[in-house]
Amino acid sequence: MSYVETLRQWDKAVTCVDRQDLTEALRIFLAIQEPNSKIYFDIGCLHLLNQDLDAAEKAFDCSIGKDEHLAVAFFQRGTTFYRKKRYEESLADFQQAFKALRSNQLIDYKALGLRYKLYACEVLLNMALSEAQLGNWEKAHDNLVKALNYKTDAKLNIIDRALDSALKQKLFKPVEFPSKVLFKPNKHYVAELEKKDYLGKAKVVASVVPQDAFSGFAPLQPQVEDGPTRPKEPEVLRALEGEPHTVLFKFVPETSDELAVVPGNIVFVLQKGADNWASVIFNERRGLVPSNYLERLEMSLASKQNEGQGTSQPPSREPPTIPERKPGLTRGQSSEDTQKDEQSTDNLCIVKVCFTFNFAVSVPPGSPYAVLIEKISNKLNLPSTTITLSLTSELTEQSVITPSTDMESVWRRARGLRITLWCYAKEQTDGNPQSEVSLVALHSYESPNPEDLNFHQGDTITLLSRVNQDWLEGQCNGNTGIFPASFVEEVPVKGQSLI
Repeated sequence: MSYVETLRQWDKAVTCVDRQDLTEALRIFLAIQEPNSKIYFDIGCLHLLNQDLDAAEKAFDCSIGKDEHLAVAFFQRGTTFYRKKRYEESLADFQQAFKALRSNQLIDYKALGLRYKLYACEVLLNMALSEAQLGNWEKAHDNLVKALNYKTDAKLNIIDRALDSALKQKLFKPVEFPSKVLFKPNKHYVAELEKKDYLGKAKVVASVVPQDAFSGFAPLQPQVEDGPTRPKEPEVLRALEGEPHTVLFKFVPETSDELAVVPGNIVFVLQKGADNWASVIFNERRGLVPSNYLERLEMSLASKQNEGQGTSQPPSREPPTIPERKPGLTRGQSSEDTQKDEQSTDNLCIVKVCFTFNFAVSVPPGSPYAVLIEKISNKLNLPSTTITLSLTSELTEQSVITPSTDMESVWRRARGLRITLWCYAKEQTDGNPQSEVSLVALHSYESPNPEDLNFHQGDTITLLSRVNQDWLEGQCNGNTGIFPASFVEEVPVKGQSLI
């Protein structure tokens, strides 16, 4: 089967899934000859929906065989083993999925055609559950504590609830992949499947013959006497932003904010920091690349490369040493830019506070309750007597922090001089946690940015936090991201409002 025919059948199958015709979709998928890793993954997901665990296991085996770095395939096969109560094999696959994350907080598969984000904290949660099923409660607890370092605001509750259950040696629910979410073929390639007549039909619109019997849509046009003296010179391509540079050496990223590039790639540098890291654009993606891996490219000379000079070979010398990344250094930010911040936060504990919006305060480690509550009350401009602090998102007798609380036990929860607390004001909650706020989409929103949340008109969105006056963060159909506030309208719950 040709690649074009494979694309056509693949697109036809996922269209059937969108129409809820899963039987026809599976039939089309199974008829594809030599499926790739993504198609095998889709087949495995449909078998899981049909509760055919043996067939699902074989499909995910083939998917991993085609691409041994596909973390989400390991995650799905681990889920299959867990349903078959083969907990040791399930644990091994979840460990492989976590290894494939390479210490990143998440992998967003949107660029590969799958609208799903695989979170490291969720993989660790399933690892802990497999350990619990094997009776290894201590290892299960260690995995959940490790998940605290990877959790995001959207995943706070499930980790906290799982940790509470593990402390009581009670099983908790696994995190499962939404099986109706499938890899889809590249929409640009699918658009090219339809035959197009680029030439069209010829039409006579003018004649230079004086006595020509002309019929058409335009009158006779006079012939131009003075034509152009020389052909127009081709325009030189230029970037919309940034300066063009050639990549000299292969660079393999180690963090989520770095970009993978190989010799010969053309990147556009937005900013160079004093730490020898450059913020660049490559293939419509932004990220960091070492500055000493790049060489400035003069675009005026680029057109001359097409005059028979051939493609230059990449340098054969060893690449220079990759610059060190200082903790807390953000994209495109130099060490000089952060010097003041480093001096002011040395030996201080960063307390992230989850309120109707999120903010952070800095206090010395081991600070008493009075110092902590004063910092937070000053930040909120509220009396300290109206504020209630909690170790978890749910207010319970064990989680509430009061003046009589043993603060040493609170600070022991800090990881790397960082801790997350929840804050409630009496006038907002009356001693109870803030109720969930739902939004309804007034318009459909689609964005190619992986951090954005896509939705359709009429969808219900759960509000997670307020980014700024114009942007919100929310969750819809199992996905989390940011979106314009003007695209939604609030559905009040118990008369409360966040926006």
